[in-house]
Amino acid sequence: MAISDIPGHLALPAGGTGPGVLLLHGWWGLKPAFVAYAERLAQAGFVVFAPDLNGGAVVDTIPEAEALMEQRDWQALGGLCLAAGAALREHPAVRGAGLGVVGFSMGAAWSTWLAANLPEVRAVSLCYGGRMVDFTQTSAAFLCNFAEQDDWEPLDGVHELHAAMQAAGREATLHLYPGAGHWFMEDDRPEYDPAAAALAWDRTLAFFQQHLNSPA
Repeated sequence: MAISDIPGHLALPAGGTGPGVLLLHGWWGLKPAFVAYAERLAQAGFVVFAPDLNGGAVVDTIPEAEALMEQRDWQALGGLCLAAGAALREHPAVRGAGLGVVGFSMGAAWSTWLAANLPEVRAVSLCYGGRMVDFTQTSAAFLCNFAEQDDWEPLDGVHELHAAMQAAGREATLHLYPGAGHWFMEDDRPEYDPAAAALAWDRTLAFFQQHLNSPA
């Protein structure tokens, strides 16, 4: 399956080629805030694909997003993530052997799952989300960006996730953002924290540049 067969947003760097990064959006859908992050990654030299995990739906409220979650075919969604990763790896603009993945909230949970199921994943940036997997089955380094005040991702679980990565021998760096809450990187949300968002994004770029050999 080619990227052209998968709904989503493809962002290409000015140089035409670069390391591949998959961007997995939050439960709201592939809204402009996530498309903007894909474009910013492309400006930094990466080939970025953000698959549409919501089948075209974009919502604004928590009840709407929860309703979408209840309608999910989770097996099909996992297949979509795998297909998107494989298609990005085969895209002619992508160079290098490994892929990066950046995920936001729901997309971060799928990012850890993808790292355990797609061997090409070499670097994963988690933004206020994740899920426990068998990290010995991964080949990736992990950057964990979590809010210090997050009702959706309690700190006990965050530390357990980080410890599991380290116990599996994975390179894993955890950053907590004081005063920030869930969705702090999304500029259309009331929880948006510009300073924390900028710092988390700078760290994500540096992380991908280190692990994916970006020319930027």
